[in-house]
Amino acid sequence: MSERKVRVRFAPSPTGALHIGGVRTALYNYLFARQHGGELIFRIEDTDSNRFVPGAEEYILESFKWLGIPFDEGVSFGGEYGPYRQSERKEIYKEYVDLLLSKGKAYIAFDTPEELEAKRAEIANFQYDATTRDSMCNSLTLPAEEVKRRMDAGDTYVVRFKIEPGEDVHVQDIIRGEVVINSSILDDKVLYKSADGLPTYHLANIVDDHLMLVSHVIRGEEWLPSAPLHVLLYRAFGWEDTMPAFAHLPLLLKPDGNGKLSKRDGDRLGFPVFPLEWHDPKTGDVSSGYRESGYLPEAVLNFLALLGWNPGNDQEVMSMDELVQLFNLHRCSKSGAKFDYEKGKWFNHEYIVRTDNTTLAGLLLPTLKENGVEAPMATIEKVVGLMKERVNFVKELWEVSKFFFVAPTAYDEKTVKKRWKEESPAQMLALADFLEGLTDFSPAYQEEQVMAWIAQHEYHMGNVMNAFRLTLVGEGKGPHIFDITDVLGKEETIARIRRAVTALS
Repeated sequence: MSERKVRVRFAPSPTGALHIGGVRTALYNYLFARQHGGELIFRIEDTDSNRFVPGAEEYILESFKWLGIPFDEGVSFGGEYGPYRQSERKEIYKEYVDLLLSKGKAYIAFDTPEELEAKRAEIANFQYDATTRDSMCNSLTLPAEEVKRRMDAGDTYVVRFKIEPGEDVHVQDIIRGEVVINSSILDDKVLYKSADGLPTYHLANIVDDHLMLVSHVIRGEEWLPSAPLHVLLYRAFGWEDTMPAFAHLPLLLKPDGNGKLSKRDGDRLGFPVFPLEWHDPKTGDVSSGYRESGYLPEAVLNFLALLGWNPGNDQEVMSMDELVQLFNLHRCSKSGAKFDYEKGKWFNHEYIVRTDNTTLAGLLLPTLKENGVEAPMATIEKVVGLMKERVNFVKELWEVSKFFFVAPTAYDEKTVKKRWKEESPAQMLALADFLEGLTDFSPAYQEEQVMAWIAQHEYHMGNVMNAFRLTLVGEGKGPHIFDITDVLGKEETIARIRRAVTALS
């Protein structure tokens, strides 16, 4: 196994929006592939035509483009093992269905849905297996001529895998160790349906993984029960030597209880469970996305990486290169990981702080335009540099920093009551006159001169500075006051002081 080239795959179904758990699975596959100099395949599992949702495939691709997870081959990426969309591989699958039938490893079943339902009503916990198959309508119980006649007549049928009972099936899992399941508890899974000429997930994945030389299957815990069946299928085909290594990832759990994380949890607690906003074409429902909610893609990936895996040290903020270097499937947890969405906000804050001001200014620009604000990029960059420590999301930058761009027209009543003293109007007008006389308006020089001016007149430092802030901001908030005046400039600073004195007198 160690000599095989590492090739992994992410294979979503186009049945709706991409769940954040799927993003984590894709991320782990990507990290593993990059760490081992391997390749990541993007495959579309669309064999269940009844569940197909228009636009879902495009949505998934757009999600990974935004997240910054590149694929090496697959749907829309090309490659020599295509086609990579399962609905385009019908003939390939049929060949392998026929191979299993010829080897006696599978059989044809004609049971109708009504007959199956009747059998379920007759037998408690019925499953189609070695104990019941002889009483059903299939090629094991019907004469060969009857089977041929029915097939020639176009009767609908399925092909079932013939599982022999009483065998312990050993699955070697990188995360969970050896998993042993007795074949007697497995049913004869449907591998192929004549109704649409398509295989089921179980057959399609085994064939695709084999033909695409997949070396490791890294997928969610929910697929663990199907692993013994897949092992048996590899054996049935005689592909034991090329069987991939399995790694079943822990579930993402509800933030406030047990059970798998769902869209309802996000709706209930107010956080996205999809990477991008999703417009459901069937229901018209709109679901929030991490992109539209103001998350940075790097923050989302860093947050997800640590849900069910740890690097073995206390480091939390990691670049993609660091994640690639540190990632190890053996350090993945066996138990589920609670989805701490508040920690997700923390990561976003950390990444905003680390993002250069030019990039952040570009992200804020559309909001400024929406609010009718035009300002030089140098000014916007300076503002985000002063204010980014105070926000968790880019969209919050406008609310905390709009006073830089729009002069206050009203003044917070509580702040006025507390900070605007009887002597404030005269002091502020005198301060405006003093600032007007400064030839150097740099923050350091302003601060030095204003402090000296306050001391010279024996004013109360706190009263002057609090009133000064109120005139500029409209309330008692904001960064260092001389950083504010530096952004506003001399003319606007003085105009705001005089306007406030008029309004508050």
